[in-house]
Amino acid sequence: MEGDTKHPESEIFALRTTANREDQVLVFVSSNAKRKKLEVYSLVRPHGMRGYVFVEAASRSDAEQAAYGVPYARGLLPNTIGFHEIEHMLEQVAKDMNIKKNDIVEIISGAFKREKAKVSRIDRQKEEVVVELLEAAVPIPITLRMDAIKVIRRDSDDDDEDDE
Repeated sequence: MEGDTKHPESEIFALRTTANREDQVLVFVSSNAKRKKLEVYSLVRPHGMRGYVFVEAASRSDAEQAAYGVPYARGLLPNTIGFHEIEHMLEQVAKDMNIKKNDIVEIISGAFKREKAKVSRIDRQKEEVVVELLEAAVPIPITLRMDAIKVIRRDSDDDDEDDE
C-alpha cells in the first residue's frame, strides 16, 4: 500500500484572508482549483476563527496557485499546519447535545448571560433552542444557539426513560 496513488500525502496551509471575507475566499479558491485542475483536496473555514482559511493540497505550489489572484486572500503562511493543530476545530459538528424539552438551563453567553431558563423547543438541524426565562414576569420565548446554554437541572420523570 505504500505506492498507493489514490491517497497521496497532503499538507495543510493557512491562507490569510480579510476578516469576515472567508466565505468569499473559499468560493474563489475552490473555483480556481477546479478550473486549473490543481490538487487541492479540501478547504476549511473554522467557525469563530476570523481571517484564516485552511487549504489541504498536495504541495505549496498547488495551494499558492489556487489562491493566486483571489480577492481578499492575503497569502499563505510560511509554515504548514499539522492536522493535530486544527483537529479540535473539525470535531464540533459530531458532538450530540444532550438537551431535552423542559430542561432547566443556564444561559452562558449573550445578553441574558447567567439567567436561568426552561427549554420549550429544540431544533437540532439549526442547532437552536427556544427557552423561556424563569425570572421573567411574562414568559417570552427566546431563540438561542445550543452552545449558548448548559443544562443545570432535568425533570426526573423524563430521565428514567432514556437511560437505556
